[in-house]
Amino acid sequence: MRRVHIIRSADDAIIEEPEKIEIPEKMRRFALLALFCASAKGFWGGKGDRLAWWLTVGLLGVTLLNLGVMYEINVWNRNIFDALEQRNSAAVLSLSLVFVPLAIGSVVLGAAAVFVRMTTQRRWRGWLNDNVVGRWLANGRYYQLNLMSGEHQNPEYRIAEDLRIATDAPVDFSIGIIAAMLSAATFIVVLWTIGGELSLTVGGMAITIPGFLVVAAVLYAAIASGSMALIGRRFIKVSEDKNQAEAEYRFTLTRVRENGESIALLGGETEERAGLDRNLAMVLYRWRQLCGQYMRTTLISQASGLLAPVIAIILAAPKFLDGSMSLGQVMQAASAFTIVQAAFGWLVDNYPRVSEWSASARRVASLMVSLDTLELAEQGGAAVTRIEHGMIEDAALRLCNLNITLDDGTAVLGDTEVRIMSGERVLIVGESGTGKSILVRAIAGLWPWGGGAIEINSTARLFLLPQRPYVPSGTLWRAAVYPASVADWTQAEVARVFGLVGLGHLIDRLTEEAPWDQTLSGGEKQRLAFARLLLHRPDIIVLDEATSALDPKSQDALMTLLADELEHATVVSVGHRPELEAFHSRKIVMERRSDGARLVSDTSLVAWSKHHNVLSNWRAGLAKFASWT
Repeated sequence: MRRVHIIRSADDAIIEEPEKIEIPEKMRRFALLALFCASAKGFWGGKGDRLAWWLTVGLLGVTLLNLGVMYEINVWNRNIFDALEQRNSAAVLSLSLVFVPLAIGSVVLGAAAVFVRMTTQRRWRGWLNDNVVGRWLANGRYYQLNLMSGEHQNPEYRIAEDLRIATDAPVDFSIGIIAAMLSAATFIVVLWTIGGELSLTVGGMAITIPGFLVVAAVLYAAIASGSMALIGRRFIKVSEDKNQAEAEYRFTLTRVRENGESIALLGGETEERAGLDRNLAMVLYRWRQLCGQYMRTTLISQASGLLAPVIAIILAAPKFLDGSMSLGQVMQAASAFTIVQAAFGWLVDNYPRVSEWSASARRVASLMVSLDTLELAEQGGAAVTRIEHGMIEDAALRLCNLNITLDDGTAVLGDTEVRIMSGERVLIVGESGTGKSILVRAIAGLWPWGGGAIEINSTARLFLLPQRPYVPSGTLWRAAVYPASVADWTQAEVARVFGLVGLGHLIDRLTEEAPWDQTLSGGEKQRLAFARLLLHRPDIIVLDEATSALDPKSQDALMTLLADELEHATVVSVGHRPELEAFHSRKIVMERRSDGARLVSDTSLVAWSKHHNVLSNWRAGLAKFASWT
């Protein structure tokens, strides 16, 4: 079975490449940029932001108005120098007064441009973020990405940082390019008008260069831009490597914080510090590479900016000296030359940002490719088949010709046929590595790869308790009712189940906000998960080593409580302790095979019947005692 890499082009065509065929790097990069652009342009589409086009028109309007003010300032620049050359005090005073509204207009338009530009960036980022996060969270894909290969490492960094850069920069680039084109067109006319032609005599031959200032501006910009492209050709790759190193470093720091208790108990600070130092060293190395790129491009940029007005003055000097140009015209030409050079040399000033945007956009697109792969599998269009999920009426749960694989098609569990009736309590056992946890995740709908079907009763609600329960931030009250709202249960109801599961000492702290994920012990977290279970009261309960952090006595107490409070619930458990058999009516044994694990035994448990009878007698006695009192 082959693996498939999905690349979506700008026209949403799907390209499937076998694993052995390598896509050329340049083609891959172009395809990723095309994918990002195809997805991001939806901001202006039918399902995009309602203000997108209004903001775009506003940006264009502000840019045109700002260009008009720039032209007026350029003309004012010529007039003021002419007045100074002629020592015309009245004209100087008049022009000084004229400059005030021009300056105010320039400042106001600058502020308006910032508002419209940043509003566009903010709303575009929000729209695209909603799109990507929605796809990432749908159908457990955020979990499935951890299980599959692909270029989607550290998706949280790609969503938070790379997506920000990928939406900020294009707005700046678009306005920059439009402004540069309009400025170039406007001030080329100014240069052509002021400079006229230049006549030279070389070797006894007269040479006339029409629009010599325009020719000089274009040649100068071409040399500067070509130098920048040559010197900064590795900028994109270096920026991409730097972003990946930053993401890896942040991810390592996050893992240390999330696993602080285990690290502290094991005394692993030295080893963790060594790992952090290695990641930081890579970050600093990538930044050093990036620094070198910035230094080289800065040399070109700074030199280009400093030389532009000087070159214009030098070129115009012969005409000023022979009296065919006034001082004002020379200064106007220098200003226009600088503006034209900046317009043509837009790449010179923005090449580093273009490179960073390209790297970030491709990282976001790589995440989209992996999400596309999962979506394609959900629709049944991938080469690796997917487990089907359906409904059943005459049982709680059925595994129908189920086989489970990895995302590359490697077998985990072979063809399996199991029917579990409502109210049954099934224990799944087997040696480590047989795929028990993968099986329960497949039952919960979190593991997609494989074949066959998993059918669940159409009226049943399923709840999974993992070995390491999730404790959200906030109060214990919120943690207990998660993923529902605290408004769904009263504090008294939550306090009752806390008392039942052995968390009575925390009842007074239900409304206290604290880092409970770091504060609670492993056993307390598992007790909290059982409290959550008692509040939600699901029809089908899947327990994956849900009592592994508890001592046998506490485990027995919680399993007894589960049987008492949720007597009619169907329970599917994964566990190693033999004591668990007393709380189950059926045991399924998994055995590892070379072609995937198999269910080799499915037997009834007599111990459950005895336990159930004892529990029933205990309830009857309790009811009789209550009637006496």
